[in-house]
Amino acid sequence: MSTAVTFDRFGGPDVLTLTEVALPEPAPHEVRVRVRAAGVNPLDNKIRRGDMAGVMPAVFPLVPGLDAAGVVDAVGEAVTGVAVGDEVFGVTPAGSYAEYALMPAPVAKPAALPWEVAAALPTVGETAFRALKHLAPEPGQTLLIHGAAGSVGALAVQLAVARGVTVVGTAGADDLERVDGLGATAVTYGPGWVERVGAAAPQGVDAVFDTSGAGVLPESVELAGGPDHVITIADMNAARYGVRFTGMDPADRAPEALPELAGLAATGRLTVEIWRTYPLTEAARAQDDIDHRRNRGKIILLP
Repeated sequence: MSTAVTFDRFGGPDVLTLTEVALPEPAPHEVRVRVRAAGVNPLDNKIRRGDMAGVMPAVFPLVPGLDAAGVVDAVGEAVTGVAVGDEVFGVTPAGSYAEYALMPAPVAKPAALPWEVAAALPTVGETAFRALKHLAPEPGQTLLIHGAAGSVGALAVQLAVARGVTVVGTAGADDLERVDGLGATAVTYGPGWVERVGAAAPQGVDAVFDTSGAGVLPESVELAGGPDHVITIADMNAARYGVRFTGMDPADRAPEALPELAGLAATGRLTVEIWRTYPLTEAARAQDDIDHRRNRGKIILLP
């Protein structure tokens, strides 16, 4: 037996409870990981509330969490290239808020990469990488990122800047200095943002990545010269404007992202801000922080 955070009904953070569960057994193509750190993502909260029930039907009880880093404890019979004792990180479809989690596609964790950072990377890092892959901004072009201070936005800023792309990022007033420090030109979001972006990028905008879902797509399409140059991970009205929504289709993933991101983070060329770590017993507090937007960076659970 082991322990995991579970919930047996949709609701607020209070539905999360620490429970004794059976030790999960890996399928042929999975490994079992002794979790050292688990990432907390806004998607975890949406699943807990039932917001995703239409596309991700729930079979209770559920263990929340998608991202984990840990030590391989058992290996499925069809797994190759991974051994017991290896340090890995990746996505855990059956839940990561647990002492042990199952991982179908483990990625080797560089020794220099802290556990907390490794657990923070999978979902937000792959998302940022994938959006830039689809937009494919070229060196010298200008990319506008809505929500540049968020976990996805901040990684997208760094990846784009490293590729020679000029970045303008919208953010709240308290985060402007931080976004500037990542290499972007920060502008305040909210009414008047179009004019502020125009002043920051008189050369024009070649592409737009919306991580905010703040109703900015019509103006973004106009700024970028058409919907083909805009992508969103947050605005469910994307189709109305001809904009691509990425994130719902598993076939749309970019698995090649994680080894590259791990290498960049391990060598200090990519930073992930860890706002706070909590023990597994405080998973409800971690999700409540996200519900109320208290966090300024990633929250990590330490089983």
